[in-house]
Amino acid sequence: MRIVGGENKGRALVAPTGERTRPTSDRTRQAIFDMLAHAPWYGQEELEQAIVLDGYAGTGALGLEALSRGAQRASFIERDRNALNALRTNLDICRARDRSRVLSCSVTHPPKAAEPHTLIFLDPPYGKTLVESGLRALARNGWIAEGALIVAETGATEDFAPFVPPSEHFSPTLPAEPLSIRKFGAAKVTIWRHSSTVP
Repeated sequence: MRIVGGENKGRALVAPTGERTRPTSDRTRQAIFDMLAHAPWYGQEELEQAIVLDGYAGTGALGLEALSRGAQRASFIERDRNALNALRTNLDICRARDRSRVLSCSVTHPPKAAEPHTLIFLDPPYGKTLVESGLRALARNGWIAEGALIVAETGATEDFAPFVPPSEHFSPTLPAEPLSIRKFGAAKVTIWRHSSTVP
């Protein structure tokens, strides 16, 4: 597992032992970031202004990839001890400590955010509806900026529809229009914009 683009391209990342952490593959990360850099609804300039949240961070590969490609700073949320150890090692490998914050907690029970984040990655264990519950918790606690781009990885066969999480301005949960849905083997990546206003 390596950083696949940007200033840290080629740096090898460590992963925790065991099967509790399932890092996003290099191939899938490459495809995601190629899409972000070139899509008409995002682009390299927006990526370079991004404040990133890597939820269910595991090794931190998605957030570190974003930092390598120019994102401003990143927060990583992870509660598994072995994954946290690997994540902190990877921050050192990528010399990213000064632009990073690590929170040892659950995405579904986060603290209040220090600031809203504009690029949200969620790659939880498959089949447990953790994207939905995580987004609701993050929205309630101020983690998601208005207009933030949300990138969620689920199992390829999961019946998942992006939605607008409730917020202080907007209570119902409504479907959101996906910008992209792509399958990569056993994984499906869905991307959409967050809005706290009624579509």
